[in-house]
Amino acid sequence: MSIAPGTVTADARRTRRSLVAGTVGNFVEWYEFGAYGFFATVIAANFFSSTSTSDAESLIKTYASFALAFFFRPIGAAVFGRLGDRIGRRPTLIIVLLLMTGSTTLIGILPTYAAVGAAAPWLLTLVRALQGLSAGGEFGGAVSIMTEFAPRTKRGLYGAWQSFTVALGLLTGAGLAAILATVLSKEALTDWGWRVPFLLALPLGLVALWLRLRLDETPSFAKVQQEAAPPADKAEVAKAIALGIARLMGWSAAGYTFLVVMPSYLQATLHATFQQALVATVLANLGFAVSILPAGWLSDRIGRRPVMVTGAALVVVLAFPLMNLLQDKESSNAAKGIAIFAAGLVVGLMAGPGPAMLAEMFPTRARYTGLGLAYSLSNAVFSGSAGLIITELIKRTKNVDIPAYYVVATCAVSVIALLTLRGDDYRRDLRD
Repeated sequence: MSIAPGTVTADARRTRRSLVAGTVGNFVEWYEFGAYGFFATVIAANFFSSTSTSDAESLIKTYASFALAFFFRPIGAAVFGRLGDRIGRRPTLIIVLLLMTGSTTLIGILPTYAAVGAAAPWLLTLVRALQGLSAGGEFGGAVSIMTEFAPRTKRGLYGAWQSFTVALGLLTGAGLAAILATVLSKEALTDWGWRVPFLLALPLGLVALWLRLRLDETPSFAKVQQEAAPPADKAEVAKAIALGIARLMGWSAAGYTFLVVMPSYLQATLHATFQQALVATVLANLGFAVSILPAGWLSDRIGRRPVMVTGAALVVVLAFPLMNLLQDKESSNAAKGIAIFAAGLVVGLMAGPGPAMLAEMFPTRARYTGLGLAYSLSNAVFSGSAGLIITELIKRTKNVDIPAYYVVATCAVSVIALLTLRGDDYRRDLRD
């Protein structure tokens, strides 16, 4: 039976549209989360500082607010995931995007501690909670859209675009922060310059909304709805979520430690300047971005397991040498830059195949909820808490190697969990 050329063209157009619409919201989300991490020290001074608190205490409170948003992610994943598995991926992702754009823009207009006193940190924390809810609903829907539209032999590559837009978002946030730190005085940056990245979320969100309004529902979800398939087995889904968390925890911990927490670590612990810390972070995120799509493509050829296990194992091996190099005052800036770039590149080996690996773990009837919860719970514990845990432990122990201990422990667990992956999962169709 022949297929009309127009049908092929239409299907290809729908697939490309799903890729763009799925990634653009994710870009906005991670652009903002990156901006918050990069401006953590400035936000600490504006929202958590008083005459009775030290800089370290203010930074810890800022990271506590950062972590709180992550702990609202599982709630968002459960609420929006259930919605997405019932009414569809498209309408749910539109709701999530509106909430994300609105809450991010609000940060740019919030009053500071100097204006409203103790109410300032509470207002910021409330808005961060709303962001956490939206972010929890974003990942499951975006990955479901991309992988359910993807050809079976390209799921790894299509899913990798989700992680790639994480890198793009973080790079954009870091690049904008670096530009603002360069062109503005320290006083102007602290006074109003930090607001600019959050206010820019509004036009970005409107573009993303336009793209998602043009999105079609996925064939997989439409098929399940048409067949009126029974609900997925709850015990099976819960088991898959727990295993997914273990497989992701190394990616979550290493990703946030190297890509987001690093600026504050370099400033507060190794006494680097704000500009130096941002340059280092840009290099780490460039390395991350460079490896993601090739890693996703490679996982379509040889499987998710070998690529992801290699990434997690390399973090275990290289974490302490990296920390020692950064701490060595005799090491050149070029050597440190290469090392930080390599750290980001290794994390990309996990992040590239990760979304497709998760999508393949759940049936269509529970995919939005299942992979969203696995990802958000892993991120809540091992990403959102990374800055808080590392900063607090360094403060208490005076041990500057704490970041290395943290990523080694989590990646070691992930290596074990990833070894349980079936070698042929990447060749199978997604489950109904």
